[in-house]
Amino acid sequence: MSSFLVCYGTGEGQTAAVAERISSVLADRGHDVRTVDASEGPSDLDVESTDAVLVGASVHRTKHQRAIHRFVETHRDVLASKPTAFFQVSLASATEEGREEAAAYVQTFVEKTGWHPDRIGLFGGALRYSEYGFLTRLVMKQIAKRRLPDEDVSTDVEFTDWDEVDAFAADVAAFAEGRLGVAPPGSDPDPGT
Repeated sequence: MSSFLVCYGTGEGQTAAVAERISSVLADRGHDVRTVDASEGPSDLDVESTDAVLVGASVHRTKHQRAIHRFVETHRDVLASKPTAFFQVSLASATEEGREEAAAYVQTFVEKTGWHPDRIGLFGGALRYSEYGFLTRLVMKQIAKRRLPDEDVSTDVEFTDWDEVDAFAADVAAFAEGRLGVAPPGSDPDPGT
């Protein structure tokens, strides 16, 4: 068993839901997982003693949360010594056409922070019209009409592909297990017995 830290930043809660799902997949594989919202989590996180780290952020107005930038910049050297992954939740990732834009957000993040994660996951987010104020709801409906003309903008919509999230979490777990020399779940650690 290895220890994983899943640190995330979220706007309306979809990135938190993705982080929890990833944590669940890791825990199901027998790992010890700590999930922390970077804006609420303790500033004294013991990142150094954690075996692997996943960092997640959502995109709002083309930027990631400041708390995520601070976390990565503070722990960049430690992150470079461990298996790591970055996952991003955005409206751009909701369509094939938007994937290039979503990848550009990650590239900008990598350039600004100087951190190069081992794995990267891009996931569609959600539009929570029922939770937005009047002005935000109006702006988001206009953006959705332009980007996603076939979507019903009168109700909340979720674009996250949960199977894709599960596959990403399993891939990150397998990568970390390999780098850490940990036997994958269900494998016989000593096949000669």
